[in-house]
Amino acid sequence: MALRTLPNERMRQLWAAVGSRPRGLDGPSALEHNASGTALINALMNDLARDRPIFHSEADFQHALACRIHDAMPDGRVRLEYKPFPLERKRLHLDVWLPDIGVAMELKYSTKKFKFEHEGEIFELREGAPDVARYGFLKDIERLESLFKLPNVRAGFSVLLTNNPACWRLPKKPTAIGFSFRLYDGITVRGEMAHHPRAAPGGIKGIADPVCLQHAYDLQWQDYADLGDEAQGGKFRYLAIQTAY
Repeated sequence: MALRTLPNERMRQLWAAVGSRPRGLDGPSALEHNASGTALINALMNDLARDRPIFHSEADFQHALACRIHDAMPDGRVRLEYKPFPLERKRLHLDVWLPDIGVAMELKYSTKKFKFEHEGEIFELREGAPDVARYGFLKDIERLESLFKLPNVRAGFSVLLTNNPACWRLPKKPTAIGFSFRLYDGITVRGEMAHHPRAAPGGIKGIADPVCLQHAYDLQWQDYADLGDEAQGGKFRYLAIQTAY
């Protein structure tokens, strides 16, 4: 089935709607603006999937997405690896920052071992760690929430693209590493999330700190590209969340 795409003019309208979102919205008004954000990300990812159903790396994904944003808004500034708190000792860099409309984006690309040829180009994906990807996605939401300190921020988006079913499936054991950071379809994530007390320190090295979210988010996975058998890594899906301010 062909992916539905939007012309650049409609994309620009969606970007403008997201960038005009007043801070502190609640109730129906917040839902209306969040719907614009969801439509924007889905349109952007569908458009990207037409030509780039697979990427070599996270940096490749980030660059390709930034190029698509620039195509839709050629007069707008698109910054990569932007540091929002230059005077603070925070190790926070935004993957994508659109200063003209106050939109920040954090992007993750987690892979399962998979080899595929697309338009004569060979892609050989390495086996990644799904528990690290799930944790990183939630940590990105936490970081984006911290941007409320910046008066010009209007919206933040955390996006995870993966071909690893372990990212969207429910872990079977509650003692499994990363069980508290599960991202299966339909779950709501909120509050503080931490590893199980029995988790071995060596198994959670680098991802040991709890994640604490100020708001609640309902998770809904979307299909990105179908390049083969799901169990072999041929199905790509993405998860996108718009943070609240």
